[in-house]
Amino acid sequence: MATAAVFSSLRKRRLVSLEVFLAPVGLSDVALIHIIASISGEIVSSFSHKSLFFQRKNSRSLVRRIEVFMVLLEYLRESRSTLPPAAVLCFNELHLLLHRSKMLLDYCSQTGKLWLLIQNKSISGHFHDLNQDICTLLDVLPIKDIELSEDIREQIELLQRQSRRNSLFIDKHDEALRVQLFSFLDEFEKGQTPSPTVLETFFIKNLRIQDAKSCMVEIESLEEQVLNHDGELDPAIPVINGFIALLRYCRFLLYSHSNEDIVDHGASKNPRKRKTKDLTAHENAIPKDFYCPISLDLMQDPVITSTGQTYDRTSILRWIQEGHITCPKTGQVLAHSKLVPNRALRNLMDQWCFTHGIPYGPPESVDSSPEFLVAATPLRATLEANRATSALLVQNLRDGSHGAKSVVVREIRLLAKIGKENRAFIAEAGAIPYLKEFLSSTNPITQENSVTAMLNLSIYEKNKSMIMEETDCLKSIVEVLKSGHTTNARENAAATLFSLSAVHDYKIRVADEEGSLEALSGLLRGGTSRGKKDAVMALYNLSTHTENCTKMIKSGAVAVLVGALGDEAVAEEAAGTLSLIVRHPLGTEVVAGDDSAVAGLIGMMRSGTPQGKENAVAALLELCRSGGTAAVERNIKAPALAGLLQILLFTGTKRARRKAASLARVFRRSDNRPFHLGGLGQGYALAANSGVSRSSGLSSNVSMSTSIHTPVL
Repeated sequence: MATAAVFSSLRKRRLVSLEVFLAPVGLSDVALIHIIASISGEIVSSFSHKSLFFQRKNSRSLVRRIEVFMVLLEYLRESRSTLPPAAVLCFNELHLLLHRSKMLLDYCSQTGKLWLLIQNKSISGHFHDLNQDICTLLDVLPIKDIELSEDIREQIELLQRQSRRNSLFIDKHDEALRVQLFSFLDEFEKGQTPSPTVLETFFIKNLRIQDAKSCMVEIESLEEQVLNHDGELDPAIPVINGFIALLRYCRFLLYSHSNEDIVDHGASKNPRKRKTKDLTAHENAIPKDFYCPISLDLMQDPVITSTGQTYDRTSILRWIQEGHITCPKTGQVLAHSKLVPNRALRNLMDQWCFTHGIPYGPPESVDSSPEFLVAATPLRATLEANRATSALLVQNLRDGSHGAKSVVVREIRLLAKIGKENRAFIAEAGAIPYLKEFLSSTNPITQENSVTAMLNLSIYEKNKSMIMEETDCLKSIVEVLKSGHTTNARENAAATLFSLSAVHDYKIRVADEEGSLEALSGLLRGGTSRGKKDAVMALYNLSTHTENCTKMIKSGAVAVLVGALGDEAVAEEAAGTLSLIVRHPLGTEVVAGDDSAVAGLIGMMRSGTPQGKENAVAALLELCRSGGTAAVERNIKAPALAGLLQILLFTGTKRARRKAASLARVFRRSDNRPFHLGGLGQGYALAANSGVSRSSGLSSNVSMSTSIHTPVL
């Protein structure tokens, strides 16, 4: 661990400032001595009687040296002696050495025990380097030129001799603990689980981590170390994640739990710890673009379809093999089935996942350096520790006390937030039936944790069927959506339905569940921005199955979607969903009969985002095609439509121009001559010259700019 790493860690916790590495300038000899004496006095008063858990001998040795300097400085401050220029330079250097010493001692006193143990040799090296620098300083300090009493001079000369004999000291006891700690990872790496008795002796007796709260503090300390790398590629990160997994396992193996764990952990009075957790939750969240729009899981082999959308190869191949001819995300007809590897995205995923220790295995056919693949692959120890933790959590969920079960539900939620392996382990251990029971919990926090855990588990493709096959599980999720105790619980229930409805065979079952469509509509009408997004995307997924159209109309969902056209947060998705619904005759009748629907779509064409304008013109095109002459005549008479269509033909996205050209073609077939005035024919001709033909089938497609869900934290 470099000095910069220690400094970076302390800077993030605001324990030191950049000024400590700048020598004071423009000070008199008296002022300089006064400042240095104050710093040395602060160090001695803080650490002379304080025994650190690790690095005890090194820290005591350093403090004793500083005590000698403090005696020298106090003498000079009282005598107000004039210092020679060479001595001033030495005392400026001493100013920096004292700050470095304080920084290192603060680091050892405020950093987690496991991290100090992991870095035992490296931190010992820092103490040795400081002692070497002190020795060099004493060698060049012109003691003979400074007026000192005999006893002070003797102390300085004795310190000089001792410093010259200084050698690197690594505490044998601490080093033995470090070796044993790594042996636990080795056991997991071999597929073996360390002995509970040995773990208890190590963590409780040797490290004195006495309870679950203290264990959580250690976990947060290691997570902070990952944060301190700030995205740098470092082979140590997967190892740190391995120890985090080990600690999570020990937390539930060795310590009892109650609801107080949740309260204490969530309401920590330490702002640094709260900041660490918040940073971990947000900065380590996997970028949305890394998820496959079909499986909602981290893509292993991203490929690009003919529509320009990226999917995981396995998911899109399965989609095509099932007989689909359209793009799942945009609804656009696939011109061909050729898949082009998205190498740029895969390289970004390689780097990001390696940096954050996220399990990620590039396809075997990828030509990558073996060294990088070894470094990027997560430790098997991490996976095995998480597997053992999953089994232990489910055991606690089955046999633990009521308070312990609430803590376990929260831990499952956190463990399942990242990594398909963890989601698989948890489901395989049998967590879903127990989590289902907590969906009806009267405790708001427990209910929210359980539905969020269900959401996180559902992102893994194989878990979707386990959730759907569990008796009354879908019903319980819908009940949370309808009447959950918290807003987050209701929103996460909607997100879970969105995740489950990504599977074509489940779309009808979700829509058939009593109250599901009405609850989604209610959330779309009156939820938060995030809740509305969850609801509209779930409705979009459900509307892609033609058999659900009638149900959506009867539930009132269509009317709510029309109302959502005026909401910037969900207008794009609402228009895209309506364009699917109007393909059904009954959907056409309902939307065409609502004057506000056409007005809302035209309003989007006027002031919406490029994606929104595209979806709006797509919906109008489908409405005219499905609604026949009456729908065409009604749309032609809409104010400003001709001018907006003209603008879109020139300025819209590529797909928007195609759809606008198709709509213009529909209007041109009408006998309504006034509509063709104003240059619309010229715009249509320009679009037609781009090679767009009606037979391409592209004009009727919907493009959705979806927000794919990551695990909710």
